Order: sequence, then C-alpha cells, then structure tokens
Amino acid sequence: MKSQANKLPAKKNDINSFLKKVRDVKSMTTYGSKPGRLAFIIDATASRQPTWNNAVKIQANMFKAVEDIGTLHIQLMYFRGELEFYTSKWNVDSKSLLNEMMGVNCVAGLTQIERSLKELLTETIKNKISAAVYIGDAIEETTSGIYNISGQLGLRKTPVFMFQENYQPDVEKVFRNIAKLSGGAYCRFDSNSADLLSQLLSAVAIYAAGGHQALKVFIKNGNPQLQDMTRQLLK
Repeated sequence: MKSQANKLPAKKNDINSFLKKVRDVKSMTTYGSKPGRLAFIIDATASRQPTWNNAVKIQANMFKAVEDIGTLHIQLMYFRGELEFYTSKWNVDSKSLLNEMMGVNCVAGLTQIERSLKELLTETIKNKISAAVYIGDAIEETTSGIYNISGQLGLRKTPVFMFQENYQPDVEKVFRNIAKLSGGAYCRFDSNSADLLSQLLSAVAIYAAGGHQALKVFIKNGNPQLQDMTRQLLK
C-alpha cells in the first residue's frame, strides 16, 4: 500500500494560475529571436501506456504555456518493444506532434535510456537543444554509460529533466544522478498527478523557450514540486 507521502497533490486551479503567470513573463523579460528546442523522450514500454495517454493531452498545454514568450520546437523520441527506437522531426505545429503520439501503442520491452541520451547528445552537438524531458518508471541497464553521456550533456548545457512515475528508490537514485550530471532536475509523479505533470512539463517548456529568467518568476508562488524542480535547476 502506498504511503500518503508518496502521493503528489494537484489543485484544479494550479494550471490556470500558472499559465496566467506565464503571460506576465513577457512584460518582465526579453528573449532572443532564436526558437527554443525541447526534446521529449518517453519510455513507451508496456507499463507506460497510462502515462503515454496523459502525455498526449499534456502536449497541448506545453505549447499553450509558451505561446506568449517564445517559439518552441519539439522533437519526440520514444522506445519500446525489441530495441525499437523512434525519433521525430522537429515540430512547431503541435497538431502534427499530437497526431504522431496518438498513433503509438506501448509494447513490452527493456529500457533504452543510454541510447536515448546518445541520440540527444548527437543532436545537440549538431544544433544545440535547450532542454530535454524524460518520462519513465524503470531502469534496466548498467549506469556507467548513462552517467558518462549525462555528464557530456551537462558540459554542453543541455539539461535533462527526469520525471519518474510512481516510486522505486533504485530508479530514483539513477534518475536524480542523470538530472544532476546534465544540469537538469528530477521530479516524481503518480497516476493521480496528471494536472501536476502538465504544470511541471509546462515549466520545462518555459525554460526551453525563455531560459532561467522565466523560471525565476514561478519560485515564490508555485506548488512545492514546481519550487523544488526549479531550485534544482537554478543551483
């Protein structure tokens, strides 16, 4: 039975309040004309199906969150099944990306975190990626290669935001290390946290489009999970 401490509360009005603050950011900060680039990596193995369905809905909120403060290009990566790995083109049109995600079903298989980070590193060497999001619930690989690549991403200023579904201490340890080495942040959610996940992912989108300045606006009045994730990034 899960302890109450493992559940992450989400308030219905959080997202509306959050997005209102996003609109205020435009008048407080000035950004360059270069679009932000956000890689969105999902574990699409069998256990991920409920979160994948949520991610399809959440994607629309991420674009809405940044529409007033900058252009955001998003690339979708996912892995599933017997070493299947997919990388989309860079999307500005949210409808195109949503259509791609809606056509995917999760398939049983092992995690491919190291491969995902390698793809991310290769892409950011060619054309810098502002930030990456990883959503998953397991780690079924050795960590030496994963940590090495995470450190290289950190040197290239491409932070990885690690989102863990549910709670397994061994998974949390690895996810936190990836986030720390890359200069990103870690956060945990559960099946009851769809609104919270939407808000947190929107915060990452804001970072990708507007940088540290945009995130600082949310530290004082955000929910505890948002504050914690932001503080990790701003250290």
